[in-house]
Amino acid sequence: MLRSYLFAPGHRADVLLKAIASEADAVILDLEDAVPRDRKEQARWNVAAALADAPDRAARVRINEARGADAERDLAALPAGSFGIRVPKVEAPEDLAWVAERRPGTPLTAALESARGIAMAAEIAASGLCSSVSIGGMDLRRDLSLGAGEMPMLASRGAVVLAARTAGLPAPVDGVYPYLDDEAGLRREAEHVRDLGFFGKAAIHPKQLPVIHDVFTPSADEVAWARGILGAFEDAAGGPARTDAGEFVDRPVARRARALLDLHERLTGRPVPSAR
Repeated sequence: MLRSYLFAPGHRADVLLKAIASEADAVILDLEDAVPRDRKEQARWNVAAALADAPDRAARVRINEARGADAERDLAALPAGSFGIRVPKVEAPEDLAWVAERRPGTPLTAALESARGIAMAAEIAASGLCSSVSIGGMDLRRDLSLGAGEMPMLASRGAVVLAARTAGLPAPVDGVYPYLDDEAGLRREAEHVRDLGFFGKAAIHPKQLPVIHDVFTPSADEVAWARGILGAFEDAAGGPARTDAGEFVDRPVARRARALLDLHERLTGRPVPSAR
């Protein structure tokens, strides 16, 4: 389970190295928006070299928009490897098919960043052409003329969560929070998307990683809640029960508690002892 995805502009070899050495769960080596037009070739060379030097790093490469000349050059320059490809501005399954034809077997993330992309989210997720979906908030806000804050994005984010779940894909990943020095705002947005059903968030700087990791790692209070739920459920031999705090427990609640403890163990490597 990957909580954070740190973007690094491909034309900055020094930044690529720092991103690869960072505490991010995964890095996104960018060939698209963060790279000036006259630095695209240098970015392709830098990214290919970085992937070769760190073959075991959890990495994605954001190529340029599918079906374009820049994307064609991006794909031709990338080496073989275990990294994934983030396809930006996906608006139809055909965008993914174009990439998959050129990079067969490579995991693709469909980034939904426009009104049409959100409207087609269910069809894109169910196409069988992507292993995950993500939302690109900055481009989407511009396309829909949305205001600031969480509420204007609520419908779009909900549509992406439903599309991913219906298609059997992992929980989607949220886009970046662009205000680097607003830690409280980053935490608020990360908690909001987590509660909507997202798992993981993109970052624009390593200083954002601790907050993102904290939000997407179950807290001590959440672990204690889950242990109490499972203890009450076990005491009732799998039937309806109440916790010491008076919360009603049935099988769906117990499954949610079990999933939270499993997530905690995967992220921390520490098993949670039984509540009883």
